[in-house]
Amino acid sequence: MDPYFDEFLHVPARLSIVALLAPADWVDFGFLRDSIGTTDSALSKQLSALSEAGYVTVRKDQQSRARRTSVQLTPQGRHAFQRHAAALERIVAVAGTSGRSTAHPDDSGP
Repeated sequence: MDPYFDEFLHVPARLSIVALLAPADWVDFGFLRDSIGTTDSALSKQLSALSEAGYVTVRKDQQSRARRTSVQLTPQGRHAFQRHAAALERIVAVAGTSGRSTAHPDDSGP
């Protein structure tokens, strides 16, 4: 296994969260929830885990009567995501190289 493959970060919900956070500064909780297609409680659970690992910062603001929650990748989280994405790219590259020597089951040949 690639030494930069992050098993903690590879959990699908966590990976989706950090992938959405990567190109942004602060992201609204509701946008994350809707983009991932999850519930408030499930997203909160994953954000708590990511926060405890030092990967995200969660900010809660009181705006008039509404409470807004925003999330941001920390420098540590951004670095972990970049390393993990690079590890996935290397895994895919190796798979692509090794796949050239064998026929795909859907390939029709003579």
